Amino acid sequence: SPAMAGPRSTALSAAEAELLLLQKQALAKEEAAKAKQELLARFLQTKLSREEQSSTCGLHKVRTLWRSAQREAKDQELRQDIEIFSQTFTRVMDCKDGVIEVAAGLVGQGGCQGTLMTPQKTPQGLVRELEEAEEQQNRALRSHLHLTDQLLQLQRCRLGYLEEGFNAQVGALKAEFEAER
Repeated sequence: SPAMAGPRSTALSAAEAELLLLQKQALAKEEAAKAKQELLARFLQTKLSREEQSSTCGLHKVRTLWRSAQREAKDQELRQDIEIFSQTFTRVMDCKDGVIEVAAGLVGQGGCQGTLMTPQKTPQGLVRELEEAEEQQNRALRSHLHLTDQLLQLQRCRLGYLEEGFNAQVGALKAEFEAER
């Protein structure tokens, strides 16, 4: 029955060919999905890399702006300090000049040096300036002592926390030692 085998083998061959075609299609779909996934992974990796670069650049800009703002604030603070120091120096020099003028006026009481005593530089004016200077020094001393007390309090508090931590560690070590016995 070779004649009968012919249609059967043709049907079998057609089924095999269809199966082979379905396998090829499935394989092609799988490869396409794999290629699509690789493409997506590359795209996401590229996007992540760009985002990291952008983030780094943005962070650099923020830091630069922050430093610039800090510099400007410090610059303004230092300029104010310089102005205060300049005024203080001028005031001190005026006081010393006044003392010299008063001393010169007292030494040469009869001559034209007596004209060096201006109404601002009278002994009463110098006493007032001296009192103001002493008051300013007392204020500065009180401020310094207050800040020193605050610093001492802060250090005592810090020392207390450190001591508590130390005692806790000692207790833990004792408990561990007792547990090992």
